[in-house]
Order: sequence, then structure tokens, then C-alpha cells
Amino acid sequence: MHGGNKYVGALFLSAALMAPIGARAAAAPQDDHERHEQEERERREQRRIYDSEHRDYHNWDQREDEVYRHWLEERHEAYVDFERLERKQQRAYWKWRHEHEEHEEHEHER
Repeated sequence: MHGGNKYVGALFLSAALMAPIGARAAAAPQDDHERHEQEERERREQRRIYDSEHRDYHNWDQREDEVYRHWLEERHEAYVDFERLERKQQRAYWKWRHEHEEHEEHEHER
């Protein structure tokens, strides 16, 4: 009888020691996904795009992305990453963007 208790006790002790390792291993894919999303956000925050028509650079941050999405809505177009647009569409966006800069600055002053 005592031999069986030792075996059961050893089994419970092993399970208790292994539980944290199992929990950590299960969380790894989620951590990788969160890390990838964070890296993607940082990459987008650091992105600078050259506007050859107006010969200037634009920081592509969250604010610019929101303005771009507004432009797409006005045109009734689905979202496409800006860098995947055809050059003609990119030029149309920058033209629209420069025409609306003054209005946008006024909106953000409030």
C-alpha cells in the first residue's frame, strides 16, 4: 500500500512541476502573433513615402492612414494598402491630399 502512495505522490509532484512549462509552451504562438503585430505597427509608423508630383515626403502614420481611408470612402473603393495602388491612383491621392491639407489642419486645431 505504501509503494502505491509513493507512486501517486511522485505522479502528482511531476504534474505540478510540469504544469508551468506546459502553460508557457502553449502561450508562445500568441506571443509570436502579438510580437508580429507590434512590429507591423512600428514599421507602419516609420514608413515615409515620397510624392514625386509635389516633390515632398509624407510620414505614413496612423493619421495619414485615416485620411487615406477617408479618401477611399469618398471614392467608394475598398481598402488597398497604399503601396499596392497603381501609380496613377497614388498620384490622385497625393493631389487630393495636398488640396485638403489646409482643411485638415483647421480640423485638428479644434
